[in-house]
Amino acid sequence: MLRLLSRSTTRGIVRVSQCTPTTMTRPPPGKMFSRQALLPRLPVPALDQTLDKYLKSVRPLLTDEEFNNTKQIVQEFSKNPGPKLQTLLEQRASQEENWLSEWWMKIAYLEFRSPVTVNVSPGIVFPRQSYRDKEGQIRFASMLIAGILDFKLMTDNQTLPVDHMGKNPLCMTQYYKILSACRTPGKKCDSWTCYPPNEPNAPKHIVVAHNNQFFAFDVYGSDGQPLSEAQIYRQLKNLVQDSEQVSPPVGILTTENRSTWAKAYTELAKDKENSISLDKIKHSICLICLDNKLPQDMSDERSVAARQMLHGGGSRLNSGNRWFDKTLQFVVGRDGICGLTYEHTSAEGPPVVMLLDHVVKYCSENKSSGSDSPSPVSPTKLRFNLSPNIQDMIATAGTQLDVLVDDVDLNVFVFQDYGKNFPKSQKMSPDSFLQNAIQLAYYRIHKEPAPHYETGTLRMFHLGRTDTIRTCSEASLEFCKAFDDGNIPKERKVELLRKAVQAHKGYTNEVIQGKGIDRHLLGLKLAAIKNGMNVPDLHMDMAYTLSTHFRMSTSQVPAHSDSVLVFGPVVPDGYGVCYNPQESQVHFGVSAFNITPETNSKNYIDMLRKTLLEMRDLFEGSLNSKL
Repeated sequence: MLRLLSRSTTRGIVRVSQCTPTTMTRPPPGKMFSRQALLPRLPVPALDQTLDKYLKSVRPLLTDEEFNNTKQIVQEFSKNPGPKLQTLLEQRASQEENWLSEWWMKIAYLEFRSPVTVNVSPGIVFPRQSYRDKEGQIRFASMLIAGILDFKLMTDNQTLPVDHMGKNPLCMTQYYKILSACRTPGKKCDSWTCYPPNEPNAPKHIVVAHNNQFFAFDVYGSDGQPLSEAQIYRQLKNLVQDSEQVSPPVGILTTENRSTWAKAYTELAKDKENSISLDKIKHSICLICLDNKLPQDMSDERSVAARQMLHGGGSRLNSGNRWFDKTLQFVVGRDGICGLTYEHTSAEGPPVVMLLDHVVKYCSENKSSGSDSPSPVSPTKLRFNLSPNIQDMIATAGTQLDVLVDDVDLNVFVFQDYGKNFPKSQKMSPDSFLQNAIQLAYYRIHKEPAPHYETGTLRMFHLGRTDTIRTCSEASLEFCKAFDDGNIPKERKVELLRKAVQAHKGYTNEVIQGKGIDRHLLGLKLAAIKNGMNVPDLHMDMAYTLSTHFRMSTSQVPAHSDSVLVFGPVVPDGYGVCYNPQESQVHFGVSAFNITPETNSKNYIDMLRKTLLEMRDLFEGSLNSKL
């Protein structure tokens, strides 16, 4: 079962309060956790190793004078207080199951005060469905729910096979945290609650949103088995008929600044009926959002779909038909646009995509979920009594969200000229190849290298989350400078590209082995704060600020289906780039903010497409260029 380092427990609930995240020390027996006890603890890298790699990573971003100043600061840190902080961090690592996980959940998520919408929660676009009416929407939603319950059965019974990276088993705890979990706003720090499937209080209902109304829908019969798809369909059809009128969008409050939402949440919960409704949403398995049609003028359906998954389109479209605190909310549009949004506190993309692939396959095979279960219970409408003050808060939240939605510049495209096969044919890592293309496209537009973040997994370690793969390197910068230089022959450019690819691949391997620098540097800073020391000069230095201002925030999220994950940039003047690389094509989602005129997602997409083609052209005539 899930266990907390510090928690309150009521009726089997796992509740994370005061920013203390959950851990899993003794998972239940089962195939899914058969290798869990063998996973090593996350190591604390050697201090000198991290400082040396840090200097190399900032070098391409700094002038000679700036670099010499930073080098001096790092040398002083290596003498004092670096060794003391390293000792404190090593002591923490000896006492905790994972020295990073609690801090990371707190710093990256629960203490973050900006709206989770766009800033935290990614969206995933499913392949477009063929139906175009309400009847088709209800039938597909019924299949979708049946597919979710089919996947949940595997996590409940722990029959999911263990994920591996090569021969190395990966931590499986995130699969336990994506269903039946929810975030709750707090004034200064949020809390996160999970209801484990092996507890007596495990949820048996989902919440369905339609026309901004919410319904608790028990999806298990009295025998404890999931309802059949036919039963789910009948219940959904009745639910939709009972909610034809659009209600005030109370769900739009979940798009607010977290402290503002906490204030509204506290006032809502004072009303007994409201409190029951809030608890029903929190205690549900997941949310199903039955969306209304979008405007008919959709020249780029995939990009429109991506925006629906990321933020719902604003107060005039479907954003009120959401509850962004819920870890998983599946979106089923009346026009065949479908996908999901997930609140990031619980997990990274791969476990969510595993669920997505399972559900998409389940729906495409049009499986029947078996015979009817006995005594299904009709869905119950969740009622909210809205005071004038809450109504004003809803109006304000809608206005604030519309400003954010108008600022988000998000587009999706499919690069169809080649996929993973081409870099493989050249004996290069596909991910490292694509990462260098992403960096080069930025360089060609902005004439400078970008501080560049790629998500690197730490799931080889118990309770592992992520570290940063710093794509920008001296090798990548040398390649970028040479690429458009007509005086440099192709053979030399190919050589520089291979060096840049190898540098990225080497850094990636170090990160997944627990030897990255960003979480280590963060840990040293937090160790200082926790022990009443000043924030070190290294962390106050311009080089640290610049190198962690990630103007390129990227992630590879492979899926078997033609899906793509999207998220917002992490800085106002940056880009968010996510990609699903397949054998012969790559799905990209690219975001920027309109508030910064220098960044434009369509311009970046055009340059990225051009760059990918021209990088392939470098190999024309090569003996190894055939696929």
